[in-house]
Amino acid sequence: MKTSLLTALLLSSGLLLASAAHASPELAKKYNCFACHGVDKKVVGPAFKDIAGKYKGQNIQAKLEEKVKKGGAGSFGPIPMSPNPQVPDADLKLLVKWVLAQ
Repeated sequence: MKTSLLTALLLSSGLLLASAAHASPELAKKYNCFACHGVDKKVVGPAFKDIAGKYKGQNIQAKLEEKVKKGGAGSFGPIPMSPNPQVPDADLKLLVKWVLAQ
């Protein structure tokens, strides 16, 4: 009985993590992130892989969430990133986590 419960809990947590990771590209589409960013190539803004590479190993999640929400410039050149206040905080966390995992 305990083994079955533990197995069920582990499977459900794994499914939640997998669905959250899968949802992030869908969220990027939903919030139009791909209008300015590509996963592996620069569009107007940097590629998500370039962002992940620049910040690898750094505790940058909260700072990037704020930058996406409020906008900013200077990290990857002079072109500013528009603010995105319409993105709910829960979605923003998933998006930034996904970008940093690229």
